[in-house]
Amino acid sequence: MPPPPRGRGPLRSPPSLRRWLRRAFLVLVVLGLIPVVLTLIYAVPGIRPISTLMLRDAVTFEGYDRRWVPIEEIAPALRFSVIMSEDGQFCSHHGVDLRELHGVIQDALAGEETRGASTIPMQTVKNLYLWNSRSFLRKALEAPLAIYFDGVLSKKRILEIYLNIVEWGPGIYGAESASLYHFGKAAKDLTPREAALLAVALPNPLGRDPGGPTRNLSRLADRVQRMAGNSGGYTGCVR
Repeated sequence: MPPPPRGRGPLRSPPSLRRWLRRAFLVLVVLGLIPVVLTLIYAVPGIRPISTLMLRDAVTFEGYDRRWVPIEEIAPALRFSVIMSEDGQFCSHHGVDLRELHGVIQDALAGEETRGASTIPMQTVKNLYLWNSRSFLRKALEAPLAIYFDGVLSKKRILEIYLNIVEWGPGIYGAESASLYHFGKAAKDLTPREAALLAVALPNPLGRDPGGPTRNLSRLADRVQRMAGNSGGYTGCVR
């Protein structure tokens, strides 16, 4: 019986390409599982996470100053000031402020300059798991990670981690180190004014000096101090 005529048959990827694709897929799966697993670990009280910026400073031998303190040893004025300055709906949303996000999307579609819509959970997962430069990819990853993070951890634990990993100056991370660096005192001893100055420095920690504020920074701190003093239910989840 004669052999069947030769044909091209279905196109197949070369074995080496298939192996590369499988490996790339496995790498992506592992990378995706890292924040999922770490979030479960970070939910345990007493665990002290470090940020990607702190890890960078350690790897490059630049060093950093971070002194972890429990949230109970951070002045309530700083807790309230950071919430009112960074994420006023922190206690009521589930990781993402949908109203603010909708406004950003509408501004982008209209070709207008967009404002920030990062919540404290979004900023926390960015500091823990992602990179610092602005990009749509990073923002796209932030949202689902923040929702998951907010679902696993309590609000008080989220704020505790955030206040202990956020950058507050060159090589200065966390509320305790920032308080000592800028005001020469522990975070639990901060005055409402000092707390407001630290809070308004967060959007630009390398360019704003809470210990020597400009007139504009003082004006922003005035507003945040008033808001923190009247925050009431907005900060009830961390009281």
